[in-house]
Amino acid sequence: MILMKQFLEGLRLKYTIRREYFTVLIPVAVALLFVAGAYFSGFAVFPGAEKQAEKSDRQKAYEDLIKQMETVEGGDTAATPDQEVPEAAPSPFGLDHILVIAGIAAIIPYAVDITLEKRRIRKKEERYTEFLFKLSELMRGGLDPVKSVLELSRTDLGALTPHVRLAATAMTFGKSFEEAMKAMTATLKSELITRYTLLVVQASYSGGSTSDLILKASEDMRSIIGIEREKEGSLSQYTFIFYFAQGIVFFIALTLTTSLLPFLQDLGATSFFGQGNQLEDLDFTSGFFHLIMVNAFFGGLIIGKISEGEARFGLKHSAILMVAGYLACVMLLIPAGQAPPPGDVTLKVISGGGQQGFPGLPLQGSFVIEVTDREGNPKDRADVRFSISPSGAVKPDSTKTGADGRADAKVILGPEDGSYIVTATSEGVSVEITATAKSEGG
Repeated sequence: MILMKQFLEGLRLKYTIRREYFTVLIPVAVALLFVAGAYFSGFAVFPGAEKQAEKSDRQKAYEDLIKQMETVEGGDTAATPDQEVPEAAPSPFGLDHILVIAGIAAIIPYAVDITLEKRRIRKKEERYTEFLFKLSELMRGGLDPVKSVLELSRTDLGALTPHVRLAATAMTFGKSFEEAMKAMTATLKSELITRYTLLVVQASYSGGSTSDLILKASEDMRSIIGIEREKEGSLSQYTFIFYFAQGIVFFIALTLTTSLLPFLQDLGATSFFGQGNQLEDLDFTSGFFHLIMVNAFFGGLIIGKISEGEARFGLKHSAILMVAGYLACVMLLIPAGQAPPPGDVTLKVISGGGQQGFPGLPLQGSFVIEVTDREGNPKDRADVRFSISPSGAVKPDSTKTGADGRADAKVILGPEDGSYIVTATSEGVSVEITATAKSEGG
């Protein structure tokens, strides 16, 4: 174990191997390979493509079911009670999900490393105040700075012990007090320790009471550490505020997904400016998902900048917020925004198809449809939504079937002459009729 440690230390000194090579470069390289492998293997596709594949598979499965039902009704084969709906092939994973997972995996090692390193440096700084205090006491007792450091190297200074012994060894081999202290400071990697070490070195060359100056430096350094700790404690409330804000963003997105998207589904094929932009085709759920992930990443960096002075210390908050946000989206947001798969129902037009009326006025007859289950029995209290395109209105636009499995609605045509498509949807299954608007004398 000791030989391995010495070998690794020798490699580090010879080739200047920095810790960031392992905490940044390797995780990022692995994440990039993971994303590339998922994409080129077909496991992940661009956002939106997986929904098209899923929709195609569901449609194929539903069409197969309809063919089987028609075959049974035609008397060609006997119905079997254990006949099941063909299962759709699993849809590919979204590339945006892969990128989020890879990004989280890439930043976690560096975030954990710098957090632990900062804690180690803070402990060393606290120990350094004790070192300066003991150094001043030994010098007050009549020892010079070099002998005082040699004496302290034989005591237990916690995390500072190996560094002080390194300085003592350097002095034993002829290094000056200044050279040994600066070499020790370089291994501690603390700006605060570096600043006070230079002060101690200058005090050793002064003609006054060096021990009093070092004691004063110890007290000042302890005060600065206390002030920094109080500052971080007072700024911790902003960390809570950012976490709370991320939660609010998620619940707003969830509320819009559960209330806005069903409304857009009811609007059906509404378009703007005649460009054919279908509101129902807009993928709000993916947009909310991307917004939550981006907000989590940059929100964590802002937390680090405010509470700890550097944005990189906020990467741990970014990782926490991204993991929590991703799990919440996968478990709540994304399922809420997905349209239900085609159910085991059949919709049939009973009456109302092929009517002709005047623009802007209701049709004379109601649009009546019947919902039956897979055995052909009327389905009671099935939810049915009605819509019309390109314009017009259906009243009611949402209702439930009666005991006979039927639902009806009045259709109001749009203001222009032409054909209108009325759609009834239940459990993901739809049926359409066509109505015509024609002006008097047109």
